[in-house]
Formats: sequence, structure tokens, C-alpha cells
Amino acid sequence: MARKITLAVLQTALSDDTETNIQRVSELVREAAARGADVILPSELFEGHYFCTSQEESNFARAHAWRDSPAVKAMARLAGELGVVIPVSVFEKAGPAYFNSVVMADADGSLMGVYRKSHIPDGPGYQEKYYFRPGDTGFKVWKTRKGMIGVGICWDQWFPETARAMALMGADVLLYPTAIGTEPHDASLDTAARWRRAMLGHAVSNVTPVAAANRVGNENGQVFYGTSFISDHTGEIIGDLDRKQEGVVVATIDMDEVDRARAAWGFFRDRRTDLYGALTAPLSDRG
Repeated sequence: MARKITLAVLQTALSDDTETNIQRVSELVREAAARGADVILPSELFEGHYFCTSQEESNFARAHAWRDSPAVKAMARLAGELGVVIPVSVFEKAGPAYFNSVVMADADGSLMGVYRKSHIPDGPGYQEKYYFRPGDTGFKVWKTRKGMIGVGICWDQWFPETARAMALMGADVLLYPTAIGTEPHDASLDTAARWRRAMLGHAVSNVTPVAAANRVGNENGQVFYGTSFISDHTGEIIGDLDRKQEGVVVATIDMDEVDRARAAWGFFRDRRTDLYGALTAPLSDRG
């Protein structure tokens, strides 16, 4: 019997009211499940507005211990009810530390643990280093009831090392919840196309399907550009949404075909780990 995974990505505008957002995302999760999705990806930090545009002490009150997050509780209930896997992006409080995290809800509603975003950006409009510590979990691949799911978070998606690490850990698919849009320091800079290209390169180089879920809408002048998508293992986009659409896109991946292609291309067979010391060596050692 063929092994298949049906992915869905959700794209929506978000208010700054947690209950309203959870209700909206829940509606889209139900739509995706009705369309046959096994794994459903909401966008990054969907409980509220993307608050990292500035440094405000009051925003730390948005964080919860990951098991106590309203989004985690709601999505876990839905995952169990609908028999789907949902990676849930949250602002996590862990004692005195704060992280940008994903909690994996398996298809029986159980919580499989937490991944903490490894790469934390710091720039105009994306001042995340004020709020989040660099993750201490290492990369994660989750053995869910629907397959081996690798999840990075937003800025992680630009780094080939993230994708390669998860592929080496056995990921069937790579998922990236995201919040990205306009660049306040340069109105002429539009990163939407290169954002996609970066991840499509991961799909090709790892012979692994990739999906990313972004938000849309104007949040106090920060305009999020959507363009959420699902690509196959060749980097071909097999489902997407535009810069303003709200909704769900669904696509089915034939994992037997992916496994055959991975073996045939030989990217993992021909790796030269003996030459990769420069990836972790201090800059001062590089001549």
C-alpha cells in the first residue's frame, strides 16, 4: 500500500485578540481536515498580532508555559477530534526564559513536546532578540501518527543547515510556520520571492517536500505578504495562496515516490562530512 501524507497550510489575517484568532484558525483546521489533510500547519505566533516590531516590556505578558497556552489547548483538542497532526506556534515562558516555540499535537490529541526556534532575527520590524532566547532544544523531527515531521520556525527557514539537519534526522516533510512581510527600513525591499526560493532550494537539495504558512493583512503598518505554499520534493509548487488570500491549500505527497527519488539522486550518499569542519569552526580559523 502506498505511503502518502496530505499536507495543508493555513493563511489568514489575524487580530490581536487570542480567542478570535483561535476560533478563526480552528475553522480553517476543520476545513483542511474535511479536505483530507493529515498534517495541518497554521502560521507563526497566531494567537495575536506579530508583536516583535518594537521592544515593549508589556508584550512579555503574552507568553505562557507551553502546556498552558490557549492555542496549544485548543489545537490539541482539535487534533484529537479530527485525527490530524498540528504544529502549534506559541510564545513560550519557561521559568525566567522566553522562547518562540512550536508544540506538536499528534493525531490523537497528545502533546509530543516542544521545539524552540534556533535562529533569532534582529532587525527593523523583526526585533525578536529582545523577546526570545535562541532555542535550546536542538532541531526536532517528530514521529507522529501521520509521518516523520520536521518543523523549523520562520527565520530558521533561511538556513540550509536547519533543513539538512532535519532531513538527516529522517523527516518526511519540512514545515515552516512564518510571520514575514514588509521591511520598515526599506519600502522598496520585497522579499516574498526570495523567501520562497530559499525554501524551494531546501526541497531540491534534500529531496524533501516543504510547506510554509504565513499570515496576511496590515498590522499597525506592518503588511504581511502571505504567499504560503506547499512544494514537492523537486521544488515544484503544488499548492499556494497569493499575497492577500485567506484560506487553506491542500496537497498530497506520495512518500514512496519521494523515497525512490532520494535514493536515486544520491545527495545523502555523496556527502563529504570530512570536509564540513568549516561549518562549525570559529571565523578566526578560516584564514
